[in-house]
Amino acid sequence: MEHPRILFSGSLISFAVITATFACSNGQCKLGDECSSDADCQTGLSCFSCSEAFDGLRCIRSTTTNQFEFMNSLPFNRYAYLTTHNSFANEVEPLHTGIRLTFLNQEDNVTQQLNNGVRALMLDTYDFKGDIWLCHSFGGRCHDFTAFWLAIDTLKEVEAFLSANPSEIVTLFLEDYVETPNGLSKVFKDAGLMKYWFPVSSMPQNGRDWPLVKDMVASNQRFVVFTSAKSKQESEGIAYQWNYVVENHYGDVGEHPGECSNRGESAPLDDKSKSLVLINHFHSIALKVMACEDNSASLISMLDTCYGRAGNRWANFVAVDYYKRSDGGGVFQAVDKLNGQLLCGCDDVHSCVPGSSSATFSATKDQ
Repeated sequence: MEHPRILFSGSLISFAVITATFACSNGQCKLGDECSSDADCQTGLSCFSCSEAFDGLRCIRSTTTNQFEFMNSLPFNRYAYLTTHNSFANEVEPLHTGIRLTFLNQEDNVTQQLNNGVRALMLDTYDFKGDIWLCHSFGGRCHDFTAFWLAIDTLKEVEAFLSANPSEIVTLFLEDYVETPNGLSKVFKDAGLMKYWFPVSSMPQNGRDWPLVKDMVASNQRFVVFTSAKSKQESEGIAYQWNYVVENHYGDVGEHPGECSNRGESAPLDDKSKSLVLINHFHSIALKVMACEDNSASLISMLDTCYGRAGNRWANFVAVDYYKRSDGGGVFQAVDKLNGQLLCGCDDVHSCVPGSSSATFSATKDQ
């Protein structure tokens, strides 16, 4: 006679578990809520794990705030931009050489990254198989097992995004090993990107401000490219990065709490003759678990440290691995902070007055 009660009790327990597991679903789960898939989470959130911070899966931020919607009347160097390290080294694209034995750094392809608010891409360009390829390699040479795909394929993704989003600006940082004369210029031209090109002649010298974002948009000069190859500035009109940007150490060398020093090629971070500040925050080997921790509180701490080291200048570009991994707000919250500081001197861009042409807080901030 006890069996029906046991079964009934078990049914109640199962029902309770199911109810608790699916307390929210169908796009209703908020930031920090437990989830089973991206479809459970509200717009702008994704369902991810972060074992360093919580068990199971939770909804965390996965898209940026569009800082230009708050104001677009400031110079390009008065904004912050989410940057993906080795943007091309992602999990989505198929093999093109039959084998790949190298590290991945991102989950999304470049189109998905751009659609989620990434506005600067780090790409490694090489001569390979008679063309220009993107490779995650070593020694300045690409191999079958370090190759990803033709550079033009990724550049066409960038062109498609710029064409579909006429008020957006995209920046490239090239780790450039291309030796073919005018090889990069040709691939940019073939990808249809020259119509968006921001010319070196318009880049400021001696720490001056960049053009206003609204003017860059109006003139359709919305594609900014920097190369690590100094000779390319004169030979191909591609800006040599360290004439315009200061950058901190990348990888494990740059991951010491309370420290923020320039990488070898860069001028000191407090050299204000360079108008742009790039901050790297990732380890030498990209792991999702580690990225989750890196992209959370330690990122905010690093940005605060680098602010002081850069002569009280906030970062314009923040480069990370696995950009959507965090314990909550992640890199998106960090970029909101940077844009808040750059636009109106507050810790969140949402406190800035939309459409304002001056650095002001919202009325609610002052009350």
